Amino acid sequence: MVFENKKVCVVGAGVSGLVSARELRREGHDVTVMEQSGGVGGQWLYDPKINAGDPLGLAGVHSGIYASLRLIIPREVMSFSDFPFYPRDGGDGRRYPGHGEFLRYIREFCDVFGVMDAVRLNTTVLRVAAMAASNGNSRWTVRSCTRQRGEDDVVTTTEEEEVFDAVVVAVGQYAHPRLPTIKGMENWRRRQLHSHSYRVPDPFRGEVVVVVGFHASGKDIAVDLSKVAMEVHISVKSLHDVTAAVRKTVARHHNLHLQPLIDCLCEDGTVIFADGSQVVADSVIYCTGYDYSYLFLDTGGVVTVDDNRVGPLFEHTFPPALAPELSFVGVPKKVVVPRFYEVQARWVAQVLSGRRRLPPVEEMLRSVEEHNRVREAAGVTKHLTHDLYDFEYCDEFGEKHCGFPRLPEWKKELVLSSIRNVHEDHENFRDNYKDSELVREGLCSDGWLPGLDAEGDDCGVFKCD
Repeated sequence: MVFENKKVCVVGAGVSGLVSARELRREGHDVTVMEQSGGVGGQWLYDPKINAGDPLGLAGVHSGIYASLRLIIPREVMSFSDFPFYPRDGGDGRRYPGHGEFLRYIREFCDVFGVMDAVRLNTTVLRVAAMAASNGNSRWTVRSCTRQRGEDDVVTTTEEEEVFDAVVVAVGQYAHPRLPTIKGMENWRRRQLHSHSYRVPDPFRGEVVVVVGFHASGKDIAVDLSKVAMEVHISVKSLHDVTAAVRKTVARHHNLHLQPLIDCLCEDGTVIFADGSQVVADSVIYCTGYDYSYLFLDTGGVVTVDDNRVGPLFEHTFPPALAPELSFVGVPKKVVVPRFYEVQARWVAQVLSGRRRLPPVEEMLRSVEEHNRVREAAGVTKHLTHDLYDFEYCDEFGEKHCGFPRLPEWKKELVLSSIRNVHEDHENFRDNYKDSELVREGLCSDGWLPGLDAEGDDCGVFKCD
């Protein structure tokens, strides 16, 4: 079999883009990665600065990481299949380290696998569009703008248009903040921001703050604010659905208060809740998630985003009518990251080379429709289309599409125990874990040893000598 070598553009140098570059190169393709920021890492590239003129993040602050953020998936699982996330000397050795430790891991991945020479930093992709090719396959024009700072500190920009055989869209999920629609929101004169623009609690010292949403970022930020704010009011969709764990977290802090949905924001700073109660607030922080957005991508309406469903995408990766020359890596949520994106990237690389074949377009479209129909029949709403969280599906995905090994059982147990623990005690679960025998056996067989404190409890993980 003769494999094809393609000229491929990867949009984005976050986790999904970098592993795509690695897998494409392994398959013999010529790869260019275009990254709009000044470094690799995507959302993990922490920037203490925010755009003060755009606190809602609508102009696109590249990273939404806040200073106190820690992983919620154990480091033993949150790694590429062939590059373990071991604690490094002088780093954060905890099982659930801070974001800076994971960024160091990503940079080490780039160094070890020689990915950086394929990356163009400070390069924003302006437009990606298909063009007809003589052999019937699509080729793609990519227009980009690169910023360069000269010796005189003057920034110059250069636009360029290039032609590629294929494009991999790997821009991530956390660039376009989702905002609620609240009466009076546009006229509220006090501070409003999305969690995307939150970094540290200090600017909120002594304030009354309303946090909208209480998922992972909402919980982290509310607890972070409780250290300095006068009051933190947490607005949730339904007080009846608030779990015991959430109530336990709130009860630990005298200045945290649960509230129903916001009914109205008043110009004088009053926030009126659905039950008629109200507070006068200094700031409102929307911890309301993100929407998929691909403003640079021109497919003539073939690929759309409808209620946060990107589609149609065969197996969340290939748009049937434009496959395999256009693909997406990094769309699925609630999967083991970065492992699942590594699987996607390997599949894309092998399909482009001809090592693997895709089904006919009609068959791929039927598969997408059937997948969506089954999910909707099971009560999964459209905006959760790409929330997978199914070990069996993920394992079968890898085996079927590129011969990828299944996730070891002890790593699955680590993920499941993390989920159980986060629901029981979001605030403290990262430091109060206990390992099962299955996990201990897996750690040792995989080159890890659990660390023990003076009382024999787990306190970290270390690489075996």
